[in-house]
Amino acid sequence: MSSPATPRKTKLPFGSFLERILSKLGLRGRTLVIAIPTLWLFVFFLVPFLVVAKISLSEAMIARPPYSSIWNWDDGVLNLTLNFGNYLFLLEDTLYFAAYMESVKIAFVSTVFALLIGFPMAYTIARSPDSRRNILLMLVILPFWTSFLLRVYAWIGFLKTNGLINAFLLATGIIDEPLIMLQTDFAVYVGIVYTYLPFMILPLYANLVKLDDALLEAASDLGAKPAMTFLTVTLPLAVPGIIAGSMLVFIPAIGEFVIPALLGGPDTLMIGSVLWNEFFSNRDWPVASAVALVMLAVLVVPIMILRKAQAASEGASQ
Repeated sequence: MSSPATPRKTKLPFGSFLERILSKLGLRGRTLVIAIPTLWLFVFFLVPFLVVAKISLSEAMIARPPYSSIWNWDDGVLNLTLNFGNYLFLLEDTLYFAAYMESVKIAFVSTVFALLIGFPMAYTIARSPDSRRNILLMLVILPFWTSFLLRVYAWIGFLKTNGLINAFLLATGIIDEPLIMLQTDFAVYVGIVYTYLPFMILPLYANLVKLDDALLEAASDLGAKPAMTFLTVTLPLAVPGIIAGSMLVFIPAIGEFVIPALLGGPDTLMIGSVLWNEFFSNRDWPVASAVALVMLAVLVVPIMILRKAQAASEGASQ
């Protein structure tokens, strides 16, 4: 007699196996789509935020870690000690207010210049033939293939007194003596605009490439000149892209540290430099954490305003 055949084990694809596990956990469909980004935000935003908030309410100590604990057990009783003096210290010292205002000013001006430079570039790419559009987009993204630090260092060679820009201006007779561009606010603006310009161009391109040519033709048939067509048709439809690009430039620029440290001078005061000094020079982690949380609160206001304007613009265009 032949031995009974052993049952064959069927291997499930990894996707089906993962789907079974998620279904047993009750995560499927819309719940699964929402759960993944929620978990991501919980792990990489909420947990670090709570840790920084805890440190901001503690007191600085010469120890490791260099701050005290905000709770302790004493005979079975939990004692909670919150130190709000770190936040009051930010109000007493004008250095922090000046750093916040200077950071907002530099980030705002850099965003405006990035928009003025990026909008024509994005519009040109969006209206170019399909055969050249991908090449132009690749040229916009090409700087990301090089290290951010190396790109900032390269601007030192351009902006220093014996750099390429001064050498060209002196050779052509435009100037008689070298211009002082390095270690100034001008160099910081140049570095920020150059670094974050692709973040302005890409959202604008994604918005402008969907612009219906029939709308432009209709405006032309009704007698509108190119400038009027741009102001009444193109620009209003591009507002969502403008807001998205402005947020992508303004938010990281306000906390920038590397560019002011390399290209700026001693008078360039930004909140990123203040945070560095508090954490690593002064070793005052509670005050540094308070500075970081206040900076987050400062960022929330323009983000909410821009998001509200973007939602209103998208609703009006629809």
